[in-house]
Amino acid sequence: MTTFVDRVELHVAAGNGGHGCASVHREKFKPLGGPDGGNGGRGGDVILTVDQSITTLLDYHHSPHRKATNGKPGEGGNRFGKDGQDLVLPVPDGTVVLDKAGNVLADLVGHGTSFVAAQGGRGGLGNAALASARRKAPGFALLGEPGDLRDIVLELKTVADVALVGYPSAGKSSLISVLSAAKPKIADYPFTTLVPNLGVVTAGSTVYTIADVPGLIPGASQGKGLGLEFLRHVERCSVLVHVLDTATLESDRDPVSDLDIIEEELRQYGGLDNRPRIVVMNKIDVPDGKDLADMVRPDLEARGYRVFEVSAVAHMGLKELSYALGELVAKARAAKPKEEATRIVIRPKAVDDTGFTVQREADGLFRVRGEKPERWVRQTDFNNDEAVGYLADRLNRLGVEEELVKAGARGGDGVAIGPEDNAVVFDWEPSLTAGAEMLGRRGEDHRFEGERPAAQRRRDRQAERDEAQREFDDFEPF
Repeated sequence: MTTFVDRVELHVAAGNGGHGCASVHREKFKPLGGPDGGNGGRGGDVILTVDQSITTLLDYHHSPHRKATNGKPGEGGNRFGKDGQDLVLPVPDGTVVLDKAGNVLADLVGHGTSFVAAQGGRGGLGNAALASARRKAPGFALLGEPGDLRDIVLELKTVADVALVGYPSAGKSSLISVLSAAKPKIADYPFTTLVPNLGVVTAGSTVYTIADVPGLIPGASQGKGLGLEFLRHVERCSVLVHVLDTATLESDRDPVSDLDIIEEELRQYGGLDNRPRIVVMNKIDVPDGKDLADMVRPDLEARGYRVFEVSAVAHMGLKELSYALGELVAKARAAKPKEEATRIVIRPKAVDDTGFTVQREADGLFRVRGEKPERWVRQTDFNNDEAVGYLADRLNRLGVEEELVKAGARGGDGVAIGPEDNAVVFDWEPSLTAGAEMLGRRGEDHRFEGERPAAQRRRDRQAERDEAQREFDDFEPF
């Protein structure tokens, strides 16, 4: 059964925003007490957060579909809907987030680092929030905005200071087991190591992590063996250690040729040329191994490599190797630029930036693209004429009609708002009332312009009493 997964495709869905409520306050003697519809709640986000206790993406391999909760709709009595809960997904340190095209969206390194993979939809405004001096009792509310739907790829790149690379059965797992407290599986057959192993090493005042990567073979960078799958785990390492087998039983292999083959695979993989290298010739406790190490050491040193002869089984030469690695790690850490606090950069929009574009397409259709127009369309209930009129008002105030005229649009031309796969298309008419003529001019509501019935009845009764009083005053007895 698979226990380690370092690459998964994840399908995330944020929560939808709750719909706003269209409600009018009613009580005895107040049939129209004013709008009191509450706003809808915000949909929950999907957030990826680094958790040091997580070392694999196995959970997302078995359950790749994750969804946050939706916001609740608003209610009458100015009651707002409850916000949806954010869905926090823990990921290992060193996780890279990519889109389907392979573009890097986020590089999550460091405990607590987070990234919003899918943003929840906004809640719709209730009619209480839409009321104004000219629109005293809106008979509509805005719909909640749908949450983001995204397909992302998670790749785990091990965060370690030192990486051990070499042929299968070269002794990498044995070496990490004696240098640190790690207990990887060790056997005398190739590809015993199927997953990267991490260990912590203390060398004087320097503490560093060391990674044992599954063995490489010729063609690993093209996908042979396990190399291509796990070569990404050496990308973050500051030091590369070539572990060479001086007691191999294969007659066509020797430490120098092994080193050349592994270096060629690293070169073809790319991005590792500037990493310092150390050569470790393992298994010198075997007589033939010691003789072979003495034979090839001058050649390796002539190439500029720093060479160590060790035996993981006999614990020979480990202290010198440990301190040498600690020295290189310390230099690499000192060479890194100091982290500075993130500066807050404010980029105000240009004065002439309308926030939308109008383009005429080949078929004569005029397409409007922009964050605000598209969001307003998503939040409009097209079954409500007053809501459509309100949308027309907003688009007109934003300047959409003016830009359509500049683009050459005429009455009756088709206009689409939104992307091609999900757009609202209508026949444009300048100063469109959108079927809300019964409500007067767009954005107005005549229900409160006339006298309320009770007030009118009181005025009628008072007029009758005044008329009776005048008749009484004009009365002259005989």
